[in-house]
Amino acid sequence: MAGDKVPSIHQLEKPENVHEMLRKDRQEDCLSCKVVGSGAFLGLAGYSYFSGMSQLERQRKAILQSKSMFGMRSRKAGIVGISLGLAYMGFWRAFF
Repeated sequence: MAGDKVPSIHQLEKPENVHEMLRKDRQEDCLSCKVVGSGAFLGLAGYSYFSGMSQLERQRKAILQSKSMFGMRSRKAGIVGISLGLAYMGFWRAFF
């Protein structure tokens, strides 16, 4: 306690630099943590895409008969979007 320096009011009123604060906050992960984390996201992306497309093809007849505003194209786009989002998170986890 005796070695602690009490900041002045001027120092307390000055906002901290965001970039420096983020640099200090960032912690390095071990390689195995990155591999497992990115592998999980990439696996979820693949599973989401293939299982979503197969379920969509199984329900194709019912979807087309329903005359819904959301046809096959928009549903496929949704599945692809979710899969791409998960894949992006996997690559982000692996390299950044």
